[in-house]
Amino acid sequence: MSTELNWAGNHTYRADRLAYPRSTAELQELVASAPKLRALGSRHSFNDLADSTGTLVSLEKLDPGISIDETARTVSVSGGTRYGVLAEELQRRGYALHNLASLPHISVAGAVATATHGSGDANGNLATAVVGMDLVLASGEIRSVRRSSTADFDGMVVGLGALGIVSRLILRIEPAFGVRQDVFTDIPWATVLEDFDAATSAAYSVSLFTDWRSDVVSQAWLKSRTDAPGLTTRFFGGTPARAALHPLPGISAENCTVQLGVPGPWSDRLAHFRMEFFPSSGQELQTEYLVPREYAVEAITVMRSFGKRLGPLLQVSEIRSMAADRLWLSSSYERASIGLHLTWKPEQAAVEALLPELEAALAPLSARPHWGKLFAAEVEALEPLYPRFSDFRELAERMDPEHKFRNDFLERKVFGRASRPGALDSPAVSASGRATASVPGSGAG
Repeated sequence: MSTELNWAGNHTYRADRLAYPRSTAELQELVASAPKLRALGSRHSFNDLADSTGTLVSLEKLDPGISIDETARTVSVSGGTRYGVLAEELQRRGYALHNLASLPHISVAGAVATATHGSGDANGNLATAVVGMDLVLASGEIRSVRRSSTADFDGMVVGLGALGIVSRLILRIEPAFGVRQDVFTDIPWATVLEDFDAATSAAYSVSLFTDWRSDVVSQAWLKSRTDAPGLTTRFFGGTPARAALHPLPGISAENCTVQLGVPGPWSDRLAHFRMEFFPSSGQELQTEYLVPREYAVEAITVMRSFGKRLGPLLQVSEIRSMAADRLWLSSSYERASIGLHLTWKPEQAAVEALLPELEAALAPLSARPHWGKLFAAEVEALEPLYPRFSDFRELAERMDPEHKFRNDFLERKVFGRASRPGALDSPAVSASGRATASVPGSGAG
């Protein structure tokens, strides 16, 4: 049995085997022969989403095979490729993606499958760039699906690994652009909440960092396109940072992307952290809830009411915005969203004890949890949040009738069946506070 850990170390994968195919043909043979199988991305998830009782397969040793179609304005790439690798090659060729997550270290297929998002009022999550995919089905056959010609394509993109192994993706690209990143500190909450829409629209991408206990937003990170008019030099009474900052107080900004308004390529600015560094040693847990934009101020008020209880468990919290999309299991399906992200200290037992109360308080605001992070809700609470939930279950039944790609997480959270006997619905927590079984992180599997 594998003793592999996710990057945060809070989850031990229970698979009997971890395989690294080096070709698509080898991947097909592996999928066809395995009775149970799941894809493992960059291991930056925090629950058992990517777990398997059979075989885990990683695509990280497949050649990225980055191929640009300049006429169609698309790029084809292997699913196991990390965004930082793809971004560097696109920038070299004069192209860009519309958005990046805070970490460039996550795999393309893993981020897409969980609707990992990035930021920006007008920016859809990373999955919205997908116009085509190749999936290895349970039989080992490759099925190529395209937005332009495949029925139910919108149900396949954010697939949680339940439909097959995504071996390649085709993403929409655009001409490369420049970005400058400005950071402001100590922004009064009162001024931000007075015109929250203006705050999140002040730049191409805006992130607000808070501990939920203070009367000020500790930091605001504004990423502005250099080709956009009216670059922001003020932000709601905040103080412009005089030195580069890390979101966590007292931590060196060495591993953060360049700040202080210095222009640079999108590939070196849209993410928060640089590809050549991990942002931390993994000593953290993560949770995120996405609420409809119209409930943003109410949701922030709820979070601030939990401030005294959240504070002792938090490292930092981040607020970002996303555009609406049409992807069935996306947390922004048919609604522009505000993400309430929590980076916890590695105290999983205490965090999991608090999550049901926090989710109950956010439930009237239709909060959807990020699929790859810690959350308490199971299928009964999740199904009403997604209008196409039952359609996705029917799609999964058609594409994987033998249930080769299902696991305990999917049964609890999506398909509504009891976990197998002996399955761990809640992770066992060691004396050090680390769980010995739970999920993979930035939503990447």
